[in-house]
Amino acid sequence: MMALLNPGMRGLIVRKTLASLGSTALVTYREQVTPEAFDSGLVSFYGGSPQEPPQYRYGNGSTLVIGGMDRASRIMSSEYDVIYVQEAIELTEDDWEALTTRLRNWKVTFQQIIADTNPSTPTHWLKARCDRGATVLLESRHEENPTLFHDGEATPEGAAYLDKLDNLTGPRYLRLRKGLWVAAEGVVYEDFDPAIHLVNRFEIPRDWPRYWEVDFGYVNPFVLQRWAEDPDGRLYLYAEIYRTKRLVEDHARDVLAQVVVGGEWIEPKPRAVICDHDAEDRATLERHLGMSTLAASKSVSDGIQAVQSRLRVAGDGQPRLFVLRDAVAQRDPELVEAKRPTCTAEEFPGYVWEGKGKDRPVKVDDHGLDCVRYLVAERDLAARPRVRWM
Repeated sequence: MMALLNPGMRGLIVRKTLASLGSTALVTYREQVTPEAFDSGLVSFYGGSPQEPPQYRYGNGSTLVIGGMDRASRIMSSEYDVIYVQEAIELTEDDWEALTTRLRNWKVTFQQIIADTNPSTPTHWLKARCDRGATVLLESRHEENPTLFHDGEATPEGAAYLDKLDNLTGPRYLRLRKGLWVAAEGVVYEDFDPAIHLVNRFEIPRDWPRYWEVDFGYVNPFVLQRWAEDPDGRLYLYAEIYRTKRLVEDHARDVLAQVVVGGEWIEPKPRAVICDHDAEDRATLERHLGMSTLAASKSVSDGIQAVQSRLRVAGDGQPRLFVLRDAVAQRDPELVEAKRPTCTAEEFPGYVWEGKGKDRPVKVDDHGLDCVRYLVAERDLAARPRVRWM
């Protein structure tokens, strides 16, 4: 509406990564906000160029630029009247404040940054801003959504959607169903910090060794991770398949399409492909990749301790394990709809201990983290003698 009423207005739709924006907010924009405008030619899509980022263009000269903070240079050189951030908890406070400096186009009588988000921990920087009055928080509940509820009763769409949310557990249920800013109790990887461990994409040198990790699944996600190791032994998860309801051979074909072009490998072959112990799936993967695989170490306790050690910040001020923010190029739409993790990075906050004894973690939404444990165990524990004290 702002674009229609204010000729020449410039808006920005942004998320932490451009890849995640394409499968979420932009789908809603095209299918529910502007379908008639597209049909009539009032709005058109421009795919971008070296000089301009992708954007929606209106017939009156208004534009809505789209972008991700992982490629901030494409969007931070322009000025805007309004900025909409989707899933704002993914940003850092530095990202947020940098965006506010771009609000100076003045084709609209006010300049504003607005956002939506699911709740996170009560100590999150965004909640802290709201608590001290620097940002206005407007809380809403599913019962206030007219597509989910009508006259106090759930619609068919609402009933189906809430049934998925009601099957969540722990902090995910409290945050996504009840809208509460709560911390998870008994988090396994307490040192995981998105501001530290999630990094923007960079060009990985070809001489860094590569490792592939696989956790098989069909109803639950199949996960295939590609890792690189720098000269100091730090590990970087730079590419990931995280999908449900596809066959092993389909995943093998997809990953080979990403690394082999014209019959030539465009990145180093993995030194090892480490998998969980499903013999049939391992055989299928080996056949379609044309590579042998190794069975992962299944010592959960030792592996978790090794991962915990890598997540801690070392004496040089850095941890020894990182995840690239856009490691997953395409999110599974069924997982998005079900409000379940769509990548390994999203598994960390909800990975908790079973009970107070801290003997074993809850086996829910841990498929990517199993892969992380496989790799770290292989790199850090394989050469160590296993001693059992009696």
